[in-house]
Amino acid sequence: MSSNFVPVDRAQQYLFPPSIQDWLPENHLARFVVDIVSQLDLRPLVETYAGNGVKAHHPQVLLSLLFYGYATGIFSSRKIERATSDSIAFRCVSANTHPDHLTR
Repeated sequence: MSSNFVPVDRAQQYLFPPSIQDWLPENHLARFVVDIVSQLDLRPLVETYAGNGVKAHHPQVLLSLLFYGYATGIFSSRKIERATSDSIAFRCVSANTHPDHLTR
């Protein structure tokens, strides 16, 4: 590559695993949504969950994804699911998990 350009190394290894939280500005809407949802009393949802089948995603994560999706104009559950892989903000909101669009 020419010395006129910023060097690019897509195979660069990290000494420590990167934290997704470090990639999102402190005053980002995603952080605000997660903070607000963490203050909600979700005990009725948590206590009534039967726990059958595979492990479920916490209601706090799912509600945060819905709130953030709606706040940013994404209403489709399939698009929200895709965004948990494609968007740093959605990855932060979902704690780097990827709930399926059919998750209840």
